[in-house]
Amino acid sequence: MLPPMTTAQRRIYETTGNPPQNDALDDPTDPFPAHKQHSLSAGATKPAKYRNTKCEHDGIKFDSQKEMSRWFHLIQLKASGLIRDLRLQVPYVLTARKQRDDGTWERASKYVADFVYFDVDAGKEVVEDVKSVATRKNRTYIQKRKQMLAVHNITIKEI
Repeated sequence: MLPPMTTAQRRIYETTGNPPQNDALDDPTDPFPAHKQHSLSAGATKPAKYRNTKCEHDGIKFDSQKEMSRWFHLIQLKASGLIRDLRLQVPYVLTARKQRDDGTWERASKYVADFVYFDVDAGKEVVEDVKSVATRKNRTYIQKRKQMLAVHNITIKEI
């Protein structure tokens, strides 16, 4: 038996053959009401997309603990003289800002490397990005990685 319907619900049912849905909000016996299933409690934040934990050390902000750990390792390599000119969050322009035919501007496309340094043994500059297995598969990252190779002839070292 169908639950009681309003006139509008009955007309929709007669036209489509689809009965109206029961509203879980009105069922006092429902232990998991719909309006409470996906809400965040006050003060709670949404977890990061890739489950990373943002951190900070000496005023430097890192996107993950893995990235901060890599920074400490690179600091040790610099102290031992294996690398030099260590830099953080280095931007590279992939496509320059351009004006469209209608006069509006298309924003420049950039890639921001986690770490850039000069490897003394290899004798070349290294561009590093700390990536998890999941973030290495990110389409946007893959496209920017390819553009870095095409535009700047730089292969990104993924850690």
